[in-house]
Amino acid sequence: MPELPEVESARQVIERSALDRRIVAVDDSDTYVCRPHRPGEIEDALRERRLLAVHRRGKLMWCETSGIRSRRGEGPLLSIHLGMSGRIVVDGPHDAEPDEGGDALPGRPGSASRRDTWSRFALQFADGGQLRLLDPRRLGRIRLDPDLDALGPDAGEIDRGEFRERVGRGTAPVKARLLDQSTLAGVGNLLADEALWQSGLDPRRPARELSPDELDALRRQLRRAIRRAIRHGGVGAGEIVEHRRPDGHCPRCGSELRRATVGSRTTWWCPREQR
Repeated sequence: MPELPEVESARQVIERSALDRRIVAVDDSDTYVCRPHRPGEIEDALRERRLLAVHRRGKLMWCETSGIRSRRGEGPLLSIHLGMSGRIVVDGPHDAEPDEGGDALPGRPGSASRRDTWSRFALQFADGGQLRLLDPRRLGRIRLDPDLDALGPDAGEIDRGEFRERVGRGTAPVKARLLDQSTLAGVGNLLADEALWQSGLDPRRPARELSPDELDALRRQLRRAIRRAIRHGGVGAGEIVEHRRPDGHCPRCGSELRRATVGSRTTWWCPREQR
């Protein structure tokens, strides 16, 4: 599933390639991806506008749009959630090489037939290019004027004091706290396992039992893992990720990894180093 780094990659694609291009048509016909909007409702709201800026908090992106006749006007916000397998593709004017970002899609990413099959939402620009959400599993989400209040602070930007207060409380396992998007936005299963392994923390420990120093170390390692994943193309670049399997061993000490369900997610950790 796309986590914060993959969504940041998609955000950068939109920022590089889709801003300030006039929207002349919208394909919002997929009633599941575009729920609760009716077909044509998003098109009516966005036609003749431009995307002015694109933002991200955790796994959610949203675009500011212009007024219809003036770039100084304010249009609705357009939110984009990649779901389990979504990817953003932006075509340049006159069929230029597409810019792509998000989770990896199976098969060749340049296949026109796959793009047509998996396209769930599209903005058509006046210059002939498009922005499309490609989503094989059809679990992405497009909506206007999203409620951002339900999300916690971004995992890559939260400061030390707020991290301690939000993550280090309650009886839930620390991994479950990391995965709770209302506590901290952007952390998924792989990123949580990586940060906890790097920090030497058992994912099953009650969050309130962590000391301030342990919480600070967890925050540092989480931020480090996020930066690494953004640089290297996604959370799959984590050091523990390739070892999360039944015969996997800790890449530091060689101990056999253990597996359990924590926070409703399959979790792997080193029983020797993570305490």
